[in-house]
Amino acid sequence: MKEESAPVLPKQPIPKLLTGQKALVTGANSGIGRAVAIALGEAGADVVVNYVRGEDAAQKVIDTIAASGSKALAIHADVSQEEQVQQMFREAIQKFGTLDILVNNAGLQQDAAFDQMTLQQWNTVIGVNLTGQFLCAREAVREFKRRGIRPEISVAAGKIICISSVHETIPWGGHANYAASKGGVMLLMKSMAQELAPQRIRVNSICPGAIRTPINKPAWDTPEAYKALLTLIPYQRIGEPEDIARVAVFLASDQADYITGASIFVDGGMTLYPGFATGG
Repeated sequence: MKEESAPVLPKQPIPKLLTGQKALVTGANSGIGRAVAIALGEAGADVVVNYVRGEDAAQKVIDTIAASGSKALAIHADVSQEEQVQQMFREAIQKFGTLDILVNNAGLQQDAAFDQMTLQQWNTVIGVNLTGQFLCAREAVREFKRRGIRPEISVAAGKIICISSVHETIPWGGHANYAASKGGVMLLMKSMAQELAPQRIRVNSICPGAIRTPINKPAWDTPEAYKALLTLIPYQRIGEPEDIARVAVFLASDQADYITGASIFVDGGMTLYPGFATGG
């Protein structure tokens, strides 16, 4: 079902801000990754669609991107595994010639009360959500530095967009591994941005709030759950994957060339702590 409590921005054509660029989006067969991959394709980029499960879904994303006039390629890889990440980048660069944009999106949750959380749950979430971003960013940076700036394509040598979360700043009881991973993403992103800026490599994060994706379906798929969710969102609607995708296109484009090291919250005001709107 789809609860509508407020108007949602209608789908609008995405300007061709990324013509000639090559992008890789991790976890791109569903949810936010899917929307970002499609939007980058609509903006003119050729896109590598990474997935770890759901080959059929990845193929549908490829078909959608192709319909917009861009090229697309699906590559299976577990981003927490170094050899698989390196092979994915080798294949992507072989097929597309280079990469200009990395969107580090792949992520998961394995929730538990803190004293019941297993080491496997901790390691799995940190491995995908944080180590995976490190492994992919490292390979992307190596390619950006090897190739350098192509001024006819972009004024930057490369762009990395980390998909973080409002929980890089908001504590989340019962989700310690997830919150820790996103806090780590925040300082990984800022440290990369600081180090890589002189090479004209830009690194930023998008921090979604509550977005209508499969990972959080219990929070929005009934009227009761949706009503409860809106108590956390001053803007009084759930976010859509396209809300994130539009920001990703902007950050990947030369229009955002002076933005690096920024966490951009796309959350309808969740980080305004609405429980304190009347004084707490």
